[in-house]
Amino acid sequence: MISTDLNLAEKLLRNNELVAIPTETVYGLAGNALSEEAVAQIFAVKNRPTFDPLIVHSDSLAKIKNFVLEFPPKALLLAEKFWAGSLTLLLPKKPIIPDLVTAGLPTVAVRIPKHFLTLQLLQRLEFPLAAPSANPFGYISPTTAQHVAEQLGEKIPLILDGGSCSVGVESTIVGFEGEKTIIYRLGGVSVEAIENLIGKVEVKTHSTSNPLAPGSLESHYAPTKKLFLGNLQEILERYSPQDIGTLVFRKPIPNIYPENQLILSEQGSFTEAAKNLFAMLRKLDKMPVKVIWAELLPEKDLGRAINDRLRRASAKR
Repeated sequence: MISTDLNLAEKLLRNNELVAIPTETVYGLAGNALSEEAVAQIFAVKNRPTFDPLIVHSDSLAKIKNFVLEFPPKALLLAEKFWAGSLTLLLPKKPIIPDLVTAGLPTVAVRIPKHFLTLQLLQRLEFPLAAPSANPFGYISPTTAQHVAEQLGEKIPLILDGGSCSVGVESTIVGFEGEKTIIYRLGGVSVEAIENLIGKVEVKTHSTSNPLAPGSLESHYAPTKKLFLGNLQEILERYSPQDIGTLVFRKPIPNIYPENQLILSEQGSFTEAAKNLFAMLRKLDKMPVKVIWAELLPEKDLGRAINDRLRRASAKR
């Protein structure tokens, strides 16, 4: 059921049931983060492997401090600047956070989402919400309530409708190793914005089968159709032009049917491109084409996060 009923959402969550919630990044599949029963349901509904940790959401810095052992000075600076917003911090966890949430790791990923409806819901709850993206594991993340309904609608009792997500790619995940600040996942807060605040950071987004942070597996965010990057000419040699759908940054590609091309941002806006990314990948996945080719964006600002999602979407499964 798609609804804006906060009372129902609160009731379901208190009863250890799951609710899809809107955030500014993507829609999340939420359950009580302190309840192993609710968290286990999240993994089951998504068919998500339990070695892939979850992000814990709350509505205030004061509440989040109840779930972590320490807040390094740089983490506090980042939180004060970017919360509520598209930033997740990886911090040492207190025992109150179940190991199932963190895949047995000593750190927990925490953030305050920037969405009025979900913030109202979180304010009503004394417990935080674990909430990975509300989609089957590995598929394109949902940015509207309808996206969630199409894939998980029969498996969960409520989808809280907060409209289209304003950012459209997941949060940036930042952690700390000694004196180093590490970006484990590129996302809605750019590397440049973070470095402007706290100085140089290290980017460690290479994938692993034992991820230290959520959303860092090699194959992720993927359509059901094969997605290619790189040399389009090689794809044209293997497939007819009418069988290729393209996702481009600003301008259409010659020799491809116009109706098979989607443009992320004709104005060249990284913000608009990020907001359109997952919705356009879904649209291409439904088109009568055999494969998808995507153009990489300039490696700066949110272009880095968009390219990260495209590379994971094109990885071998």
